[in-house]
Formats: sequence, structure tokens, C-alpha cells
Amino acid sequence: MKRKKSKRERRMKVVIYLMILSMVLSSLLAGASFFL
Repeated sequence: MKRKKSKRERRMKVVIYLMILSMVLSSLLAGASFFL
């Protein structure tokens, strides 16, 4: 039985993706500032 994804589920996934992306970006920036 196929269940339709709710908007809340998709929004949660987007929020998680944004959190991971911000963590990666901050770590990259920290590494860049460390090397410069």
C-alpha cells in the first residue's frame, strides 16, 4: 500500500538537509580559516 508523503515529513527532511549542509559549510570555513 503506497502512502502519500505528508508535507510535514518533506519539510522535516529539508530541515535535516539544511542542518547537515550548514554543519559541513561551517566545518569547511573553519578549515579554510585554519589553513589561511
